[in-house]
Amino acid sequence: MLTNLEAVQPNDKLLNDTSGMVLIKGGVFDMGGDTPENAKEMPATALAQPDEFPKHKVGVSDFYMDEHEVTVRQYLEFVKATGYKTVAEYDIDWNELKKQLPEGTPKPDNSLLEAGSLVFSYAPKGTPKDNLGNWWTFTKGVNWKNPDGSKPKLDAILNLPVTQVSWYDAMAYAKWANKRLPTEAEYEYAMRAGKNNTMYPWGNEMVASTMNKGNFLQGDFPYYNTVEDGFENVAPVKSFAPNAYGLYDISGNVWEWTLDWYGADYYDRLKKEHEVAMNPKGPEQTSEVYNAKATNKVVRGGSFLCNDDWCSGYRNARRMRLSPDSGMQHVGFRCVRTVTKNTQDAP
Repeated sequence: MLTNLEAVQPNDKLLNDTSGMVLIKGGVFDMGGDTPENAKEMPATALAQPDEFPKHKVGVSDFYMDEHEVTVRQYLEFVKATGYKTVAEYDIDWNELKKQLPEGTPKPDNSLLEAGSLVFSYAPKGTPKDNLGNWWTFTKGVNWKNPDGSKPKLDAILNLPVTQVSWYDAMAYAKWANKRLPTEAEYEYAMRAGKNNTMYPWGNEMVASTMNKGNFLQGDFPYYNTVEDGFENVAPVKSFAPNAYGLYDISGNVWEWTLDWYGADYYDRLKKEHEVAMNPKGPEQTSEVYNAKATNKVVRGGSFLCNDDWCSGYRNARRMRLSPDSGMQHVGFRCVRTVTKNTQDAP
């Protein structure tokens, strides 16, 4: 993987800096999919998926979490300090890419391996939903400074969550900031904010009946968005009210990278092996149902493209995954920090 992650050095000035972070007291919770009493009234796409079961007890220790997603402004500061270059700014390495593809996949034209990333566009009404390529297009020149391909002025997007960053790029920022990515368990714990066994951070009411809880898609994905929440694409951080823990956009706006490899059967293993799984960090490698060669990291929280008729990504327990070298227009991240004696004493 082309990345200068290893060259990034931690910024000692940020070692104990918890400004812009929320202290989350640890505890034990029921992690996994929820089935509310009104489940029969909901579309199947809005309900918990097989990899969200079984429910299992998880304990997490105290931790700090960024109150909002890392912004373009913050990422720019990191890049200026380190000279870091993101994955999307390198040409694609075919030898690395083909390791994740079925045997015999032909090499694409070299023009399709130039630096760039995926950009969303609405599909014509009636287009089948069985092919993500009907609405995602690889576009040259797209990266964190040009996240949607429109070449915006950098000053105009500074308060937006940084997107088009891979897991490696998120890890590099976290390393520099003396932080880390949240585990999948920490993310769900933070998202639930003390409410056990509810589908969403606000309860069990579907998004359609609880407008303005976050930046989601209203309309019919992937064909149109009625923009009833005021944002067709990524919204500036803090555009919506925080959850009970004081976390902004923990649900919606952009999917967020976690530390964990994705494991389709990981919950089942945890439940069998632990009465209470303390601070789980995911499996040692990816386990998938459909593609044994896949290498995927978990993303959480949903995005501006989610609605209950498609992926319901803003549910507390919803798990999605991406290859760690992927950057997309609706994927970003926030960081956490383990509580230590020094951070407890920090202002």
